[in-house]
Amino acid sequence: MTDTEMKMEQAARAAAQHFDLSGNLEEIRRFGHGHINGTYLLQCRLTDGTEHRVILQQINTAVFKEPEHLMDNIVGVTSWLRRKITEEGGDPERETLTLMPTRDGAMFYADSERRYWRAYHFISGATCYDLAQSDEDFRQSAVAFGTFQRRLADYPAATLYEAIPGFHDTAARLEHFRGAVRADALGRAKDVQKEIEFVESHAYLADVYARAEAEHPLPRRVTHNDTKLNNVMIDDKTHRGLCVIDLDTVMPGFVMNDFGDSIRFGASTALEDEPDLSKVSCSLELFSAYTEGFMQECGERLTPQEKALLPDGALIMTYECGMRFLADYLEGDIYFHIERPAQNLDRARNQFRLVADMEAKLPQMREIVARADQA
Repeated sequence: MTDTEMKMEQAARAAAQHFDLSGNLEEIRRFGHGHINGTYLLQCRLTDGTEHRVILQQINTAVFKEPEHLMDNIVGVTSWLRRKITEEGGDPERETLTLMPTRDGAMFYADSERRYWRAYHFISGATCYDLAQSDEDFRQSAVAFGTFQRRLADYPAATLYEAIPGFHDTAARLEHFRGAVRADALGRAKDVQKEIEFVESHAYLADVYARAEAEHPLPRRVTHNDTKLNNVMIDDKTHRGLCVIDLDTVMPGFVMNDFGDSIRFGASTALEDEPDLSKVSCSLELFSAYTEGFMQECGERLTPQEKALLPDGALIMTYECGMRFLADYLEGDIYFHIERPAQNLDRARNQFRLVADMEAKLPQMREIVARADQA
């Protein structure tokens, strides 16, 4: 353990004492593979001898600059979900995150260094997967995100704080990309002209929603904005999608973006940094599995316009992500973590190959959505 890691563990141990753990803290260790917040698993022992586990997180205030508002979002959404789950006869202790209060009754703790901490009850008997073990796992992630969307369909989305302003403003992302090309900080633009031309030739994707809204306004809903498979807990016994986690980016947004980002990440036949582009395509089988699960849960709550735009959401999110990877490469890899040179360029090329494949398959994708809507 490095000195920095040791200091952070000591800070986490000190922060843990400010939460009502309902027992003695026996062990603390880093947990999970997240790159944003610092996450720890606390092993506690209750007075009757039983074991009790807690997730403790340090909120990354470099990314989330107003953690109080962020926590207001999470408290509001999880409280709403608990009520809905209870009304449906579900188990709110397992089907949504449960925040633990501090000893003072607050939902977070700020230490003397202005580090912000929160604690959740640990959900046992469920697993998060980085990669789907089967098509059914991907479908179950769709069921979970669709259920999340259905239960929050009536939530007043406009009351939510925008944790990262402009997070999925594709038009603004495009302007940022163009600025990175003009600045060409490291002189890399000359070697990626083909990729730059791809971005410009697909600039129409940045205006799809604006053109749709010229005819009819699109609802702003409660959106998760990070709908990867590993943000869903799968029940170990039933193998059903159980609980959506990582609610930091819950904000008002378009449901098509949540759907699209799931497809971008989960329906691709290769990891997003795969340099062999011959391996990269959009699996229609996986697209179909996800669409069926998602529409099964929330299709009745979506407008016809939203349903029609779901496949476009997949293209838009993939295009946006590829553009962000390429902009970061041009700027010197300052945002996305890389483990090898040109990894961001490989990621961008990978996403652009996926966009092109989606474009070719768009008629089939629309047919799949239409069939799922009629099921």
